[in-house]
Amino acid sequence: MFSFVHDGIAYHADTNPDTPALGLKNEMLSYKQLWRAINEIASGLMKLNINKTDRIAIYLPKQFETVIGFFATSLAGAVFVPVNPVLKPKQVAHILRDSGARFLVTSPERAERLVTEINQCPKLDHLILTGDKVELIAGLKANQISWDELVISGNETGGKSTGHAIIDADIAAILYTSGSTGRPKGVVLSHRNIVAGAQSVASYISITASDKLLAVLPFSFDYGMNQLMSAFYRGASIVLMDYLLPRDVIKAVAKYGITGLAAVPPLWKQLAPLTWPEQAIQSLRYISNTGGAMPVATTKALQESLPNTQVFLMYGLTEAFRSTYLPPEQVKQRPTSIGKAIPNAEIMVVRPDGSECDPDEPGELVHRGVHVSLGYWNDPKKTAERFRPAPGQHSELCIPEMAVWSGDQVKRDAEGFLYFITRKDEMIKTSGYRVSPTEVEEVVFASGLVTEAIAFGVPHPILGQAIVVVVQTEASGNNRDLMRYCQQNLPNFMVPAHIEWRENLPRNPNGKIDRNRIKQEIGTDLFKETTS
Repeated sequence: MFSFVHDGIAYHADTNPDTPALGLKNEMLSYKQLWRAINEIASGLMKLNINKTDRIAIYLPKQFETVIGFFATSLAGAVFVPVNPVLKPKQVAHILRDSGARFLVTSPERAERLVTEINQCPKLDHLILTGDKVELIAGLKANQISWDELVISGNETGGKSTGHAIIDADIAAILYTSGSTGRPKGVVLSHRNIVAGAQSVASYISITASDKLLAVLPFSFDYGMNQLMSAFYRGASIVLMDYLLPRDVIKAVAKYGITGLAAVPPLWKQLAPLTWPEQAIQSLRYISNTGGAMPVATTKALQESLPNTQVFLMYGLTEAFRSTYLPPEQVKQRPTSIGKAIPNAEIMVVRPDGSECDPDEPGELVHRGVHVSLGYWNDPKKTAERFRPAPGQHSELCIPEMAVWSGDQVKRDAEGFLYFITRKDEMIKTSGYRVSPTEVEEVVFASGLVTEAIAFGVPHPILGQAIVVVVQTEASGNNRDLMRYCQQNLPNFMVPAHIEWRENLPRNPNGKIDRNRIKQEIGTDLFKETTS
């Protein structure tokens, strides 16, 4: 139906102009108001001589300017680069330099912390500053202009913008992964990728114009962006929120009459034991999980608290902007499944040689279809590793279709439902067995003694690798009780050799537990004394 990222807003501004589109606290913009604001900024950008495919980095919390900036960039024919607002200056500088951003939209307070880094980004020409009474920041080489000045400049066109001519295969956005291993990589998404992803998710979740979604995930995270796009694809409204406490999320659901809420496992684990007010229970039509496996105990707790709410368990790749989902009617029967392929995608489970795995045989998840992105920005080596020809193609095909080889180990049951096992490089090899960290974590979490848990392998002179579990708990931990539970519920070779308790586990910018950082902190010498 739509070709470009901004088409949905334009359509609904024309057909349903007064429908609520974008909310923040006690303020709500209609589709007409939102589209007008997008045109004003796009026109202002054109007056700054923005070029087709210029990158515009947006480093802001969730506010109107953030969303307007994304779609104004699209309308102008340029490329938006969402920067997670929790990133520090050095991380922001990497994204600015790697993307070659020519524009940066941020607040004066954030810009002041970035002066040194900004001056080391030779391609950054313009700094667009949001907020009231913006004053120029001393020491910056880039041209500085306030958001309000850009609006005034754009208004001179009468509130309508004519951007560069683009087609749906052109680049729309670059999303930087969390970078838990090395520096973040920029995943390049076309207009076609993003629109197709919005259409697919909106179809199976059945989003309509009467829905009101709560945006708590960062827009630099692929599903945070997809949620925004899916809402505007169907003419729904979305409320922006940067929460401090999990309870604030529940209060917002009740206050705004939210019908759809998406989150990642760490947040769901915090929300599950809380009391949901009646207003939230009545309004919340669906919830969805992505960004990691949802513990079965968490799913059950949410279903008990929200008996009328549909639960969608999902799996996604930033490189493909969504991959699978489990229909709500299957959740009780298959609570550990990631479901089947989303509409207009094919998910294969293959051996290293590309041949299809048998039912229940572990293999690598490969995603093919319109959602497959354009690769990693400025990184041909990593692109060649992850984006390879799709298995099973005709040898007569001269230009092979590229697919995403996820690196994730999954299996498919006889009925076609998929189950996540682990990342290939996270599989633990102990006592001759291959052990999934997820399987150990599920049991540890089900003990009820911890609030978070991660499992991984460390070198061991006898076992090959020993299983280490690092857990988070709100109360003082008891190794004996947890170890006893693991011994009762896990085979001997899967029982942790070492358990470590912490008050808090480190997280990456997308809210996921920073597994690599914990591994580095534990080190490889934990069982060194065994050799002496």
